[in-house]
Amino acid sequence: MAEPLKLMYDMPFLRRFAELTASEWPAFERERFTLLVTGEGWEELELKGRIRRITESLGAVLPASYPEALDVLLAIHERCAGFPYLFFPDFVERYGLSDWERSMHALEKFTIQSTAEFAIRPFLLQEPERTMARMMEWARSENEHLRRLASEGCRPRLPWAQALTMFKRDPSPIIPLLELLKCDPSLYVRKSVANNLNDIAKDHPDAVKAIAARWKGQHTLTDWIVRHGCRTLIKAADPEIMALFGYEEGAAENCVDAAEIEVMQESVKIGGIVEVRYALRLGDSTSEPIKLRIELGVFYAKAGGKVSQKRFLLSDKRAAPGTRLAGGKKLDFTDLTTRKHYPGLHRLELVVNGAPVAETAVMVYASADELNENGSEAE
Repeated sequence: MAEPLKLMYDMPFLRRFAELTASEWPAFERERFTLLVTGEGWEELELKGRIRRITESLGAVLPASYPEALDVLLAIHERCAGFPYLFFPDFVERYGLSDWERSMHALEKFTIQSTAEFAIRPFLLQEPERTMARMMEWARSENEHLRRLASEGCRPRLPWAQALTMFKRDPSPIIPLLELLKCDPSLYVRKSVANNLNDIAKDHPDAVKAIAARWKGQHTLTDWIVRHGCRTLIKAADPEIMALFGYEEGAAENCVDAAEIEVMQESVKIGGIVEVRYALRLGDSTSEPIKLRIELGVFYAKAGGKVSQKRFLLSDKRAAPGTRLAGGKKLDFTDLTTRKHYPGLHRLELVVNGAPVAETAVMVYASADELNENGSEAE
């Protein structure tokens, strides 16, 4: 298992950074900085907490004047590239909200070395029109990092970030910016545009359906964005979107003659893996190939007896009448930062173009002892 990202901030990293900072500003108190960072509660802090601790330790050791402190960071930022240096834009977020122009200039620089997608959001909340105007300028930049910041920074539901409630209510200020980037040559930027559309679709599906219908067919790069930006609507089997992408309406009822899904073991402990296999056969009700989206729907047990469904894509293809399709997937019940598993019966569905065609279930136990008492886990 990969080590938690927060462990990248170890003592060698902190000392190297302190040495680099002192080489630019000799008054930098290297030992005091590392002691402030690793002081009380450091071990318990998660990634974002550690980033903010480093930021505030810099605030205590760099010049008290924000412009002077920022000048030190600007002098060394090109030697501090990569994800670990998110505390550079975080410093701007923490100390620069009252110095908008200087902070925008700094974020332009820092985002190229790491990313300012989180740091820009308080500025959007404080001065939305002014900040969006600057982001429109970034969307026209020759630098892909600035174009990506323009899109990623205004996502209404950016993970790990403060939600932009004004854009969740009304995403219309975002649309002109996305229009500028809908055919961007950079995949890095296109992924962000698609993710922004997908965020909007969760609150305003009709708006995204209108954009998808307008954009689709303009360019292959734009078509890629439309497809990925509509993924939540596709998973929800929205009829308009399914039709837009050519999925056969009523395929489950009209085209699937037989379907089955099975688990290779009936029970598993949290942390274990279950293999799921499926098969389905198409009838001959049509002479043309049928576009199918085959998914595995997992109804995860949650705390308090609740259930949450997640769908996993198994196949997305055209198939001729009479074709037999089969495959499998390994379901991993290891806890993640994004999903915690709970014991209980988990229902599984085989889904074709949004409609279930077969189901089964697997029992999840909290421990190996419970599993041994109640069932057996296949090797």
